[in-house]
Amino acid sequence: MSLRIIFMGTPDFAVPCLSEILGAGHEVAGVFSQPPRAAGRGQKQRFTPVHAFAHESGLPVFTPATLKNAQQQQDFAGLGADAAIVVAYGLILPKALLDVPKHGCLNLHASLLPRWRGAAPIQRAIMAGDHDTGVMVMRMDEGLDTGPICLAERVAIGADETAGELHDALARLGADLMVRALAALERGSLDCTEQAKDGVRTAAKVEKSETRIDWTRPAAQVHDHIRGLSPFPGAWFESEANGRMERVKVLRSSIGAGEGTPGELLDDHLTIACGAGAVCLTRLQRAGKKPMGADEFLRGQAIAQGKRLA
Repeated sequence: MSLRIIFMGTPDFAVPCLSEILGAGHEVAGVFSQPPRAAGRGQKQRFTPVHAFAHESGLPVFTPATLKNAQQQQDFAGLGADAAIVVAYGLILPKALLDVPKHGCLNLHASLLPRWRGAAPIQRAIMAGDHDTGVMVMRMDEGLDTGPICLAERVAIGADETAGELHDALARLGADLMVRALAALERGSLDCTEQAKDGVRTAAKVEKSETRIDWTRPAAQVHDHIRGLSPFPGAWFESEANGRMERVKVLRSSIGAGEGTPGELLDDHLTIACGAGAVCLTRLQRAGKKPMGADEFLRGQAIAQGKRLA
């Protein structure tokens, strides 16, 4: 026996979940994703990752800009789904939709709720210096990531792990967790528990104003900031090249040794002084260039020991 599913998702994170649902033999009646948007130099319309995967898999795709009008809600109800699976979709589901599927709507969320409710749970967990996180299958209600928890998996966050690496690990783990949740739903044994009232943290979308590196912060916080924003949008500093200042993204770092004025280069291996301690910048990307190691970066852009980075 299989379930008739509506899948709702947009970014790369959601693709493994859709793939696993298909692999488990469930019928996907329709896929909802964000509308195509102009991208690249030619500003051509580009499918979202979920849309592209669904199209290649021969699944019907819906790309409404809103779910609030009657026609979109009729289209949704007309699919006759047993359940809707929502993974980083990007639109709020009104109550009129939450009540349509026979078994309701399940959401896959990349944090240990109620910690990090919201749009950027992976980045926020790393930027806050959390030592662990996880994925949870939640039965959706009208709140923002407030529904009862059905299944959960906890994972440790490595000391140098980036948001990109954690994203990929949680996407795979979450896909397996959702398939397990659907199996329990088929058996009628998917039990859910209300979220704790304490420990709520909001994972707001990362703003551009947050991405510049503040060398006056302690080294551990600078390191967490760098890896929490890697590879996108990328933490950055300014450095002089060919007589002008340019932004340099830092994609990897580690905790270093030494003390100095915040932003000061302490050696010839890109160890930078922070408000307390130092960080080693190990992988960087100049504007318009490919990512490179510290040694390659310094060969192309000499920075004298003792110089301060902006």
